Amino acid sequence: MADRSTADPKKLPWFDHYSKPGFRDFSAVHELPYDHSILLENLMDPAHIPISHDGTDPSSKRENAQPLAFEVTERTPRGFAGRWGEASNATFANTLRFEAPCVLRNDKESVDKDGNQQYSSALFLCRPSGQGKSMLIVRFGSTQFNSRLGLIPNWVIHQTSNTVFEQDMGFLSSQNEILLRKKVPTKDLYLNLRSCDTWVTEYRRWLDKVGHGMPYYFGHQTFCLPQSSALLEEAPAGLVTSKASSVPTKGVLGTLHAPDPTNRYFRHVIHCKECRTALKNFQAGKKILLASGCFSAGLALLSTQRQWRVLFLVCAFLSSAGFYVCSNSVNWITTNFVRSHRR
Repeated sequence: MADRSTADPKKLPWFDHYSKPGFRDFSAVHELPYDHSILLENLMDPAHIPISHDGTDPSSKRENAQPLAFEVTERTPRGFAGRWGEASNATFANTLRFEAPCVLRNDKESVDKDGNQQYSSALFLCRPSGQGKSMLIVRFGSTQFNSRLGLIPNWVIHQTSNTVFEQDMGFLSSQNEILLRKKVPTKDLYLNLRSCDTWVTEYRRWLDKVGHGMPYYFGHQTFCLPQSSALLEEAPAGLVTSKASSVPTKGVLGTLHAPDPTNRYFRHVIHCKECRTALKNFQAGKKILLASGCFSAGLALLSTQRQWRVLFLVCAFLSSAGFYVCSNSVNWITTNFVRSHRR
């Protein structure tokens, strides 16, 4: 560890949007089953959002997909920065900045109908968590968020971000495998279009310049393969899960969730206090409501007076409804999104 007395506070990253009046934000953490460079590529690609995430949130609509215009304004050994926007609109309302090793931010400034300056920001702090794995802390914020958004529990909001990453996961995981199997630089694999892939090309060219200091990398024109294969921790579901997993938190004997890095439970829930707490509460609620429903139904059968029988039947019905809600909530928190054509 470095000496705290010699630390330079000026080197700490500062994200000015978050100190602006009226700025509201929420954050989440995810572990993802593909390489750090693949994760950064995906986060740098605004063109895929209307198509891949159509309908996931109100701002993602397939009919809004269109060519984009980009302008690189800065290149340094630590990264790059630039502006982008819709090709049909001459203004570059969005700015992007990548600062190695782990900071990517996408900001937008606009003026509302009342003439007030508004700010939105997507901040991504991403790092490798192993070969072929990455960890992401994501933080979204805006001065335009409705104050009622604060009434929605964080664990509910997190399910939307989980869905977003699961919509891309199949493609990105296979892209990771293809890079390792083909053993060529990305210029021989990618068809980078100027109308959507400028930041991806810029990032891979940056890797050409600095990749020699990394354990492995795939640049635009050069690459360096890892010296050894990735160590896999996942294991098939079943009674041997705990024996096959090298991390104790990734399952116990007879666990419901296999330690699969594509599973929502292991990608997000075990890292997120809000979602863990919500899951624990819903699981406890299922047990209580099941017992309550059975007890009320039994009392209804034994009751001889009509009013008591009706009362116990109502209690049994409400307990069953609560059990159904808790069961669906448990599934919602722990089950991956699957596209309709693959169900």
